Amino acid sequence: MLGDRIAELTTQETGRRVLATVDGLHPTLEVSMTGTGRLLDTPVREFATYESDMRPDGSLFGEGQGVGMSEKGETYSWHGSGIGHFTGNGAVSWRGAVYFESATDTFVRLNDVVGVFEFETDAQGSGRSVVHEWK
Repeated sequence: MLGDRIAELTTQETGRRVLATVDGLHPTLEVSMTGTGRLLDTPVREFATYESDMRPDGSLFGEGQGVGMSEKGETYSWHGSGIGHFTGNGAVSWRGAVYFESATDTFVRLNDVVGVFEFETDAQGSGRSVVHEWK
């Protein structure tokens, strides 16, 4: 069951590169990005990288990791994976799960949380992510 919204971020790609292709058909791409938003209602700035593999049916499987910091210097990290689908003109819609880790008072409760996310990106690399707690 979906619980409370725990994060909402706006992102922008800062880099993209092709890591490999399998038989010239199934590329693996790496995307780096920055983001700003709120985690547990605390303003944060984030840096992240994910890799996505195009599957034979045209869908994407991706895995990523990121680090973030509040305005007070409290840090956290995350690791996640998901499935993406092209929605037209180079835009991608992602759904998946994310796991957090932190030792700071503000974010430590996330160590026991599974987050489920929706992440939408456009062809220019702008994105928006929303994460809910999975209860």
